[in-house]
Amino acid sequence: MRTRPLYDVVAVLARLGVGIVFMAHGWQKIEAGVTATGRSFDALGVPLPTAAAVYSAFVELLGGAALIVGLGLPVTGALLFIDMAGAFIFVHADQGLFMVDGGTVQDGYELVLALGMASLLFAAGGGGRLTLDQWVIAKRVRRPGPGDEDEDDAASFVESLREAELKPVKKPRRPSKPPALPAPDPSEKPDKPADDPDDVLVAGRRKPSQRRRASTTQPAKRPADDTDTPN
Repeated sequence: MRTRPLYDVVAVLARLGVGIVFMAHGWQKIEAGVTATGRSFDALGVPLPTAAAVYSAFVELLGGAALIVGLGLPVTGALLFIDMAGAFIFVHADQGLFMVDGGTVQDGYELVLALGMASLLFAAGGGGRLTLDQWVIAKRVRRPGPGDEDEDDAASFVESLREAELKPVKKPRRPSKPPALPAPDPSEKPDKPADDPDDVLVAGRRKPSQRRRASTTQPAKRPADDTDTPN
């Protein structure tokens, strides 16, 4: 299992080797002249030979230097990969794998394939942490700008609003209900007044007797007064 510091050191060595190769090829094209390089590309069937010569010369020279110091690796790696992809498609694809086979120069695609895949790896983030990009990022993190405090205050305010929204709202307590009265027992029947044996049943209804009616209709007798008693 690899350790991170060891990988960073190996990535620096890989960037150094690939960057030197790119810088050498770029300087070779510039030293020969962009016009002469364009004519060579035209003879090889490369479309837009002059533009392709300018692109390949400066991208290889400057891109190789950027690889070594680790500057803009995603962009640098992508540009170098495009350069090698064009060289593979228009020049080396039909020449076989080996550049030299049995003492015969075949100009195969083994070199452009290796350089292109290495550039793609660096573009995807395989350049390690010992890069100029990482140094710039770390420096910006250590030195916050003057507006960072306002951004922190705004972020904390937004976070407090989110916490307030997520906090559950307490529901009001409902008033307690009065105790329910016991339900009447259907088996119990209300008390009815007892029937008088002297009552007479008339038209389905019991009619009170004459004696009961008289007792209820006659007024109560006043007690005799001593003044009315004859001497």
